Amino acid sequence: MTLRESARSIFDAALAAGDVRPLVVRALAGVAPPERGRVVVVGAGKASGAMAAAVEQHWGDRITTGVVAVKDGYLAPTRRVRLVEAGHPVPDERGARAAGEIRSLVESAGVDDLVLVLASGGGSALTPAPPPPITLADKQAVTRLLLAAGATINQLNAVRKHCSLLKGGQLARAAAPARVEALLLSDVVGDPLDVIASGPTTPDVSTFAECLQILDAFALRERAPRAVVERLARGARGQIPETPKPGDSIFARVRNTIIGNNALVVDAAASRARELGLAPHVLTRALEGEAREAALRFADLARLIQSGRGPVRAPACVIAGGETTVTVAGHGTGGRCQEFALAAALAMEGLRNAVILAAGTDGSDGPTEAAGAVSDGASAGRARAQDLDPAARLADNDSNPVLDRLGDLVVTGPTNTNLLDLYLLVVGPAGG
Repeated sequence: MTLRESARSIFDAALAAGDVRPLVVRALAGVAPPERGRVVVVGAGKASGAMAAAVEQHWGDRITTGVVAVKDGYLAPTRRVRLVEAGHPVPDERGARAAGEIRSLVESAGVDDLVLVLASGGGSALTPAPPPPITLADKQAVTRLLLAAGATINQLNAVRKHCSLLKGGQLARAAAPARVEALLLSDVVGDPLDVIASGPTTPDVSTFAECLQILDAFALRERAPRAVVERLARGARGQIPETPKPGDSIFARVRNTIIGNNALVVDAAASRARELGLAPHVLTRALEGEAREAALRFADLARLIQSGRGPVRAPACVIAGGETTVTVAGHGTGGRCQEFALAAALAMEGLRNAVILAAGTDGSDGPTEAAGAVSDGASAGRARAQDLDPAARLADNDSNPVLDRLGDLVVTGPTNTNLLDLYLLVVGPAGG
């Protein structure tokens, strides 16, 4: 098996470990259906359709009704829970309608009912619920600005929560006094409950004032939609009620359970690497920062390992979980994992017997059909042989066309899970 084949085998094993069905079934074992009331299922996220299908398989006709918003192409077979496709990462009108239906459903729940919430990564963008006078176009605009500026998911979701009628604990507020059980699939480093899908059922620790600071940190206050800035400013002055905070009585009958996170895929990757005769080394479960800078660190590690000065002896597999970011300065097409792979290709140029794979467990890297990409020390040279300038393309944030031409994209299609990204460095002996 080649190093590239080994890297893909390790990634595939990690994806299999992220299958949501057994995770949901295990979690439901600890959830009691209501004795007299209804079961209302709502949710949003890239994996939430598969989660809804697993709930139906387990509870069947006990479910009364439900609506779940999913990314385009992320459908699953359901009968009683209606799945609605919507826009991601930029919200659209379909998501806004789904958010309205979800809010109406949970507001109809009574004290004897159970509201089962299925939330996973992507849920925030898939259920925009802007409070007037903020419009959907305003939310789209501020989302694009923050994404292009390289904002972290924590920063992006803080702003989303304060421009929403559902996020930041407000779904729980709408559902009270019903019992709420939320099953959460974490796509956020550290698993903060209030950040996963913008925390619709959890107390919110962020504030209006903090959101203004985030806009200022990226010099966006003058560029963001006026309605958004005015709402944040009014909230910071105490003229608009804050999102529900820890200790609020609305959370008395709410339970949030994380059913899966990035540790699942990292551990599975390490296990598969060991089966392939590679010494696994888990570098971190919290990789963050600029994708191209993180790629340089991986390239340096490859050289250190081959020189015998690394944290593990070759043949080896260095594994990292997390989610990098890209500060968009160019006009090209790509995603954080593809940018990572192209930057690694340049940094490893001339290095033999080392391969890097970077891919999202959700099967979607940026606005592309690829989950990520694989590269090695020959990739940059192969690109130039096809009249492609990899350095210029990287500067233009245009990794996708280069890696596509090289046949180096990792394409999985919708995986129906979402447990952050996986970054792999597979290293053989020097000169191999």
